[in-house]
Amino acid sequence: MKLGIFGGSFDPVHLGHLLVAQAAVEELGLDRLYFVPAAQSPFKSDSHAAPAAMRLRLLRLALAGKTNCEVDDQEIRRGGISYTVDTLRDYAGRFPGAELFYLIGADNVAKLPEWREPTELARLAQFIVVPRPGLSELPFPAPFRGKYLKGFPLGVSSSQIRARVRSGLPIDPLVPEAVAAAIRGAGLYLG
Repeated sequence: MKLGIFGGSFDPVHLGHLLVAQAAVEELGLDRLYFVPAAQSPFKSDSHAAPAAMRLRLLRLALAGKTNCEVDDQEIRRGGISYTVDTLRDYAGRFPGAELFYLIGADNVAKLPEWREPTELARLAQFIVVPRPGLSELPFPAPFRGKYLKGFPLGVSSSQIRARVRSGLPIDPLVPEAVAAAIRGAGLYLG
């Protein structure tokens, strides 16, 4: 069994995330792809993040009808700082023998040795790199292994979407329609 794990803040989820998911499923032949929203990233300040319940709701709206993807809220349920090694241990325990693939942005490749328990991370999963426009492919630092997705690189980020909302600009072309409606309805990202 081949399982993909896509961790992140997803604040908010956008079409770039969904295109990455589709590319990963197709290119890796994944049986299932899990979106795992972080309670708190060790690399990002949580001071302006949307509430976890709202980020989960937006993810569920975005993934509605997708039969090969699902939301896993384990990091939010665990609370505190979310460490990838804890999540990968959980998957290795729940799915013994499965091949695990963890999706990361290209900007994280060089930083992998700084992640918590890097040797254990490298043992548990292959790292699948999401290409970013303008960034070249870097080799994986030892002992990490993985590959770069060919994918559908899209130069959009959650921070850009939050800025557009604050500026009163439309986000409809960048997020699923149901996600845009939920953001408007909840008044997210205005402050």
